[in-house]
Amino acid sequence: MMKIRRGFRAVALALTAGTLALALTGCTQYDTTKPSAARKAPVTGAERHVDAKAVGTAGTPGGFGTVDCRRAKCVALTFDAGPSENSPRLLDILKDRKVPATFFLLGKNHIAEHPDLVRRMAREGHELASHTWDHKILTDIGDDEIRDEFRRTDDAVERLTGRRPTLMRPPQGRTDDHVSALAKEEGLAQILWDVTCKDYETTDSALIRKRAVDQTRRDSIILLHDIYRGTVPAVPGIIDTLKERGYVFVTVPQLLAPGRAEPGTVYKP
Repeated sequence: MMKIRRGFRAVALALTAGTLALALTGCTQYDTTKPSAARKAPVTGAERHVDAKAVGTAGTPGGFGTVDCRRAKCVALTFDAGPSENSPRLLDILKDRKVPATFFLLGKNHIAEHPDLVRRMAREGHELASHTWDHKILTDIGDDEIRDEFRRTDDAVERLTGRRPTLMRPPQGRTDDHVSALAKEEGLAQILWDVTCKDYETTDSALIRKRAVDQTRRDSIILLHDIYRGTVPAVPGIIDTLKERGYVFVTVPQLLAPGRAEPGTVYKP
């Protein structure tokens, strides 16, 4: 009996420590939706017309066509914090391999400095989304600042491409229910990830490639950054290896189709 009591006490202490650690790190909990769940959402006739534009880049210059991820083994390649001087080479690689990507663009010093690259991304059939204007941690700032981070980026993309982003990725993935409510007001869904290559801490392209392919599974959303020197050289190997394993590359809207990204919802594989 003494051993059992000691066991319960150890579990209780561990749970308490875990709760305290969660509180001390400032972590928050929030609901997320998997791509597979989004695909099961009912789609009305009116929404089908919208979805056809959102998920099917066929018919647009450089379009990649449509994919049904209910049947195909899909994966989404995403890039944060660009455009940058590395983006032209990346776009060449994606065009050569006929792979669409989703770009979560950063406003200050990126969209503002590389407007032609933003236009090229849109022209070649990629999905353009927001990574905010100034990469501020949204859970640490006030409502007006959060709205400004959203609106300045969305306005800039819309001016350059004629299309306003409907997807947003919070800096460092840090969000909560309040940020989600403000994102909903702005018509933005939040997109997180399940594959991180930590390309911000290494220039070893082979290591970045290995991290990507080792973690990827069906419906994965791969996080990369085209602002780092080692990332773009890793992309051909990531694409080629995953294609050999039967994966099909899609944009995030294609991954969710025939469902659509609902404003205020947080999506994560």
